[in-house]
Amino acid sequence: MFAVIKTGGKQYKVAENDVINIEKLEAEDGASITFDEVLMVGDKVGTPTVSGASVSATVESTFKDRKVIVFKKQRRQNHRRKKGHRQTLTRVRITAISG
Repeated sequence: MFAVIKTGGKQYKVAENDVINIEKLEAEDGASITFDEVLMVGDKVGTPTVSGASVSATVESTFKDRKVIVFKKQRRQNHRRKKGHRQTLTRVRITAISG
């Protein structure tokens, strides 16, 4: 069985024992969390969410993703800007899907 959850402005298709990287959550390592915004469970599609459905997960770690270089240039103007960005992510393991 799979589910589609929404967190951090993105949607993820998950199944039990999946490990996914999502936007940073304010939770400590080893804490269990519940996602209540479930858009789809199996073949049941919500409008916009499935009522009574939830997905449980365990936080494994919080880490920084690889660096993304943002480079802007205006030609013939001697104008260059280079910045780097590292997004903070949380790795979670899906433990149960109910609904």
